[in-house]
Amino acid sequence: MSLGHAAVEDEDEGHLFGRHAVAEALAGNRSVLRLLVADGAGGLTQLIQDAGEQGVPVQHVPRIHLDRLAGTVKHQGVAAMVAAYDYVSLEELLETARGRTKTPLLLLLDGVQDPGNLGSILRTAEAAGVDGILLPKHRSTGLTASVARSSAGAIEHLPIARVGNLATTAARLQDDGFWLVGTDSEGDTDFREVDYSVPLLLAVGGEGSGLGRALAKRCDWTVRIPMHGKVNSLNASVAAALLIYEIDRQRRPSTKQSTRSAKSRKKTKA
Repeated sequence: MSLGHAAVEDEDEGHLFGRHAVAEALAGNRSVLRLLVADGAGGLTQLIQDAGEQGVPVQHVPRIHLDRLAGTVKHQGVAAMVAAYDYVSLEELLETARGRTKTPLLLLLDGVQDPGNLGSILRTAEAAGVDGILLPKHRSTGLTASVARSSAGAIEHLPIARVGNLATTAARLQDDGFWLVGTDSEGDTDFREVDYSVPLLLAVGGEGSGLGRALAKRCDWTVRIPMHGKVNSLNASVAAALLIYEIDRQRRPSTKQSTRSAKSRKKTKA
């Protein structure tokens, strides 16, 4: 997968320089977001192939760009842009979630590619007490510095795992007692009509594409958000927020016993 000479993000993600360091990052557990290859650099065929097999975008850049990024470090014509924050394993995420509650809520984000949207979702999820986030390794933005800034610090307090295949992972978790709810504009159930009092996986699709077909087929319920205006869809962060807080409302209902309606208010004497 190559991005040609597209503009490089001027972000403060971490970078690893040199062929050995990059090879180790691709072979290990480090989250590699992008491979940067200097124009004219040779001997990088295997690294480029390894990156492609893992779905890591490869971007060719002028050598002077790597010179500026690396400073005094020898880059050998290649650098890896790595995630600003590391992920936890799926097992660690599940252990943390089950340690918090008997009815964990995990959020599966399928193909959310806009860093601002992902950061906003993380912010909402942390505020509402979501127990963990699952992201796919491919076709999704990673935990970049842009995402961290958009999350307003929430990224520091949420366990986030990255898995190879969301549908396969969801199937495993369903076998382990979770129920899967997915958002779909054509969903068969109003999102307010589902009982969310069970261990839950909430799957939200990315901008435009929605849930992938394999993940959608695995859903126990597909829910829709009613639309009464002329716009027929909401972006991923808004849809996620509505679902998350409906789940929170059901699980932690208000302790207020009654609400006085406007019609029952006593009229103030003139």
